[in-house]
Order: sequence, then C-alpha cells, then structure tokens
Amino acid sequence: MRGSGRLSSPTLLRRVPLDGAWKTALAPPSRRAAAGRCRHRHAYHATWSVLGGVLLSVIAVLTSGCAGYQIGTASLYNPRIRTVYLPVVRNDAWRPELGVQLTEALQREIETRTPMKVVASPNADSTLNCRITTQTKRTVTEVATDEPRAIETQVSVQVTWTDRQGNPLMENRFLPPGELAYAFTQGVDFVPEGGQSMATAQLQAVQRLAREIVNQMEVRW
Repeated sequence: MRGSGRLSSPTLLRRVPLDGAWKTALAPPSRRAAAGRCRHRHAYHATWSVLGGVLLSVIAVLTSGCAGYQIGTASLYNPRIRTVYLPVVRNDAWRPELGVQLTEALQREIETRTPMKVVASPNADSTLNCRITTQTKRTVTEVATDEPRAIETQVSVQVTWTDRQGNPLMENRFLPPGELAYAFTQGVDFVPEGGQSMATAQLQAVQRLAREIVNQMEVRW
C-alpha cells in the first residue's frame, strides 16, 4: 500500500499468510464496518460525558447562587430573633374586618420574606403588637354634579416590636421621646365609576401596611 505508508487505525489491519510469509493486509469489510461503529459509539459517549459535566456545573452554579441569595436575605434581620408572637391586630376603626386582614397579611409577609417564624406562644423571641387607630375616606376629585369621582381611603396603625425584655427592635425609624409605638399610614385611591370598591381599596391599604411594617423589621445598616 502506498501513500502515507501507514493506516489510520490499527484495528483495520490483520496478519494474513501470503507466499509462505505473513503479510499485513486490510481487514475484511465487515470488520472495518464494526470498527467504524465502535469509533462512533466512543465519540457519542464522549460527547454526552462532556455535556453532562457542563450541565452539572451549571446546576452547581445556580444552586450556589440561590443559597447566596437566601444567606443575603437572612443577613438583613436580627439573627437573635427567630420567632415572632403576633396577636390578632386590635382594631379601633369602624370596619371590623381590618384587624383580621392585617393580621393575616403580616403573618404572610413575615414568613415569606424573612427567616423568622410566626408562633402562637407569648414566649417567642419577640412580640409584634399592632393597633389600627383610624380608617378614613375623603373625596379626591368630583364630577360636575359635585358627586365624588375618586375617593381615597386611609388606614393608620400603631406598631410595637419588642424582645422578651421589652426592648424595642425597630431600628430604622425615629421614635419620638416618650413614645412607645411607631405610626404607619397608607392610603389608596379608588374610582366607584370604574367598578372599584371601598373594600378592595382597604385590602390594598392593609397589604401595603404589612409590607411597610415588615420592611422596618430589618436591622440598621
């Protein structure tokens, strides 16, 4: 055989007797085809091995990123406070459902956004007391007939968050001397002509209050 003087793969060669001596010759076509299939299988498995390694690397990076996010979120809160006792919010307004709605919204915000757990025991690491002081509404805009077009409803809450010794835990808001509770207020506009109702607007105000209160539970940077 001429050309390069060597064959591409030793698996395609065999020793055969020729004129009383052993000579090197090509394997029969069936053996060459089997060798080709073997090379293809090796290449196929090698390709999938590389892809599997890349996929595992991507999963590891994503997992470590999620863990880093969770650790970073937990670092926003006091590590000594793991449980929160949340009594039902006291409601001094004329809408009786507001107290229960704010209680449920606060529990949901605390347990989904913070590492803390809401418990039913007063022996928790901390206690969050809230009292709805007022719920008001006022006309924002009127139509030509002096009827209200847009109305604002406003809900105000007083909040105290203390540890077992009674020390205040909220650090990000100024508390005037002599005051024990922080004041929070949220207002939401609604348009009755557009199908919006007072009940829907009040629920939105309560949900915003819960988010704002939980925001203030973060430690001071």
